[in-house]
Amino acid sequence: MPRFSLIVLTNPAEGREDEYNTWYSDTHLDDVLRVPGVVAAQRFRKTESQRDAGPYPWGYLAIYECDTDDVQQVIAGLRERSGTPEMPISSALDDERFVCFFEPITDVKRRAS
Repeated sequence: MPRFSLIVLTNPAEGREDEYNTWYSDTHLDDVLRVPGVVAAQRFRKTESQRDAGPYPWGYLAIYECDTDDVQQVIAGLRERSGTPEMPISSALDDERFVCFFEPITDVKRRAS
């Protein structure tokens, strides 16, 4: 079965970062994991140190791993649930976000030890 990654870049609403992080980590990740085909989820925060000066519009990243042969089915599942009691969206989440599916084109390469 093909594996896809759903990449989501977001920010909290102004002044609501703690509420946003609590909702995202304690509620939203689990809600998304209930969508058929989504098998793993992890969040990241942008670090202070970056290679270049930026600007970097997104402070947070979520990566969802999807095991499915039909990514459209995962998209439909997300759309059906988003904003419902099955997947409430917090007002602490800024409206602007980046959401995109990617598929691997190479195997993972690791440095030889």
